[in-house]
Amino acid sequence: MVIKNARLFLKKEIIKGDLVIHNGRIAGIGHEGSKLSDGEQEVVDAEGAFAIPGLIDIHFHGAVNCDFSRGDVKELAKIAEYEAKNGVLAICPATMTYSEDILKNAMTAAREFQPLSIEDPDKADLVGINMEGPFISPNRLGAQNPLYLKSPDPEMFRRLQKAAGGLIKILDMAPELSGAMECIDELKDEVRISLAHTEASYELACEAFSRGMKHVTHLYNAMPKMNHREPGPIRAAMESDVTAELISDGVHNHPAMVRMAFEAFKDRIILISDSMEAAGLPDGVFDLGGQEVKVDRGRAVLLRDPGVIAGSVVNLFVAMKTAITHAKVPFREAVEAATINPARAIGIDRDYGSLEPGKIANIVLMDDDINIKRVISRGVEIS
Repeated sequence: MVIKNARLFLKKEIIKGDLVIHNGRIAGIGHEGSKLSDGEQEVVDAEGAFAIPGLIDIHFHGAVNCDFSRGDVKELAKIAEYEAKNGVLAICPATMTYSEDILKNAMTAAREFQPLSIEDPDKADLVGINMEGPFISPNRLGAQNPLYLKSPDPEMFRRLQKAAGGLIKILDMAPELSGAMECIDELKDEVRISLAHTEASYELACEAFSRGMKHVTHLYNAMPKMNHREPGPIRAAMESDVTAELISDGVHNHPAMVRMAFEAFKDRIILISDSMEAAGLPDGVFDLGGQEVKVDRGRAVLLRDPGVIAGSVVNLFVAMKTAITHAKVPFREAVEAATINPARAIGIDRDYGSLEPGKIANIVLMDDDINIKRVISRGVEIS
């Protein structure tokens, strides 16, 4: 395939030119008018369109009435198909706080599904798992289920990692829990550990980061706010070299705070959707972590406690568009936060996250209004 006349979103510039794809990977990039290859090829005329890398969501729970934590390969397939159609071509779904047996089922399903997703361009590649619970604070639960909370346990993680076939890329943890610091010391070279659902002070967060915690789960949410006398974990993260997730769905965070995160973290900020099973569906009542969630006009809240936001109902492409159009984040920064930044964070940037020769040909063509026109998955057009 040759994608011609596109505005190519490259690492340092946007150029008008062509992309040559061979055997599912990018084989060449050229400026307008260059001749990259001969022979019979499928030609996609992308005149007027931007070509950006396929998006990568490293934190979401489900979509289209399907939930990753249910451990069902058929549901995973439906999720992966929905994500791919919406330009999200690599996924790292997140678990909820559940028992080890339930989590093991989800890990096993992911391991079984992963090679299937890579063989089928209609589905997003499953590139990892984000283990969001159960090592979190009872005081910062958000929409997590308190019935299954546990203290950090390296051996439990290792059992689940074995069940997942090594797919767990992120392990969430509240550093103030008993045994958390020791767990960071023990696992920091085995998985990316993320500060999450925490009451941690500035000082404690700084210690956790210095000991090997390298990531922050949904910045601002389920953690103490910044205060001039108690700066908290947000300021600690800003001063460190950690990466930070950010939900930009128009519900979780004010546009000014979205802009502040981009200004503070720069290329360390990662857009996520944090979507639950209601994504892609009309308003109604749904399930998240064994708890009922009501969705009304795009806002998902716990039915038992309407003051608690229960994930989002948008996909990552919508979150990226919202960051650009609603929060006024610069175009390049928003695209990178949904592509190369997450790829680097979970160690898949050799194959994903940018338009470069040798990388997997996951490409989204979109117009000036940031609407998807076509999706190319592993060199095959799927929409």
